Amino acid sequence: MGNAQSPPNNPQYVSASRAFTQNELRDLNSLFNSLAAQSQNNANSISLSVFQSYFKLHGPIGERMFDLITQERKDQSLTFEDLVIAKATYEKGTKDEIEEFIFRLLDISGDNFVGKSDLESVVISIFNDILCIKDPEVTSSSDQDIVNIFLSAANFSVHDEGSNEETLSFEDFRRWCARLPSVRKLLGSLLISPDSGRPGFRIPNLLTSKGIDSNIILLRKEYAWHIGGALSQHELEDWKLLYHSAVNGHSFNTFLGHTSNHAGPTVLIIKDKEGNIYGGYASQPWERHAEFYGDMKSYIFQLNPVASIFRPTGANNNLQWCAVNFTSEEIPNGIGFGGRVNHFGLFISANFDQGHTFSCSTFGSPCLSNTSRILPEVIECWGVTQGEAQGKNDAVKGTVLERFKEDRNMLNLVGLANSSE
Repeated sequence: MGNAQSPPNNPQYVSASRAFTQNELRDLNSLFNSLAAQSQNNANSISLSVFQSYFKLHGPIGERMFDLITQERKDQSLTFEDLVIAKATYEKGTKDEIEEFIFRLLDISGDNFVGKSDLESVVISIFNDILCIKDPEVTSSSDQDIVNIFLSAANFSVHDEGSNEETLSFEDFRRWCARLPSVRKLLGSLLISPDSGRPGFRIPNLLTSKGIDSNIILLRKEYAWHIGGALSQHELEDWKLLYHSAVNGHSFNTFLGHTSNHAGPTVLIIKDKEGNIYGGYASQPWERHAEFYGDMKSYIFQLNPVASIFRPTGANNNLQWCAVNFTSEEIPNGIGFGGRVNHFGLFISANFDQGHTFSCSTFGSPCLSNTSRILPEVIECWGVTQGEAQGKNDAVKGTVLERFKEDRNMLNLVGLANSSE
């Protein structure tokens, strides 16, 4: 079994192996032997190319992960001990240990600092090398714009003489991950078998009617991946365009007509006249109510010029709003999320020609645009097709783990099971 028979006098390996059951160690041993046999290293170790091919980790992230697993020896040989020690930390460690490992993974340059150039390499590698999102019709400048919105969610607060640029602190990194759960899921599941449906790797299929010009669609694949970071796997299958203002007109009644036949969750996306793009995930159908409704699965998000997700804080239950044909000023007609009446986290009036966005405690979110008053230019709504794992319109409350019980095993694998980020 080559190097799989590790000497018992390596205390780090002995300690790491205790994190696994005997069956898990046997499975790891079989995987190692299979990959080592393909590596032409006398079956004693796994080569970089075989490692990248099996885990589908090409580009800078794959190279940096290999470097970390091999404890930065630079010998291009990954041993069985290396694999056990790394997976024990990366998949079986405490929340802090797992996140410290991922934080080190971001140091693409290997200079012990995580600067903007490192983070840029990570984001580019995620889209180009791992998710393989590359639209031939999209210009390189547009690709860079997408990269920049993810970089803009990060705060580089450390000024160190040893680095040529401002860098991320560990707390900066954690806040970045909280805003971008899709990034956190993906970076926490890189060593899971590619065939097992790795969290953070799925992008919804975006379905539109024939004849719709793709150039008018706001929801790019990168945006859908970002929005889906706060959802469970079975909600990342098919998203169907239900309403688009450029096609169906700026009409509240038309919006309700096109969305009423969809019983599941929806994704509302707005581009205002200043070019900002943002929206919300509505877990409940858009139906007439005289007060707030919805459940703790709803959230709001920003897409451009910065990517962020804001999930319920538990401060209140003012989650979703849909008022139709009321005559009282205390019940403003329109759709919205969070905050309070006439001071919503996000609101579009029934005329669909104006609205507002304020900071709100419901989601712990800031104003989503440049100013509180917004003038929508484009509004679109996508219907989320749910898999069989969850009944229709279940009202679930609690932590992220409780809201996504069907993902418990996967969350355990990526180190999120004890966190309600």
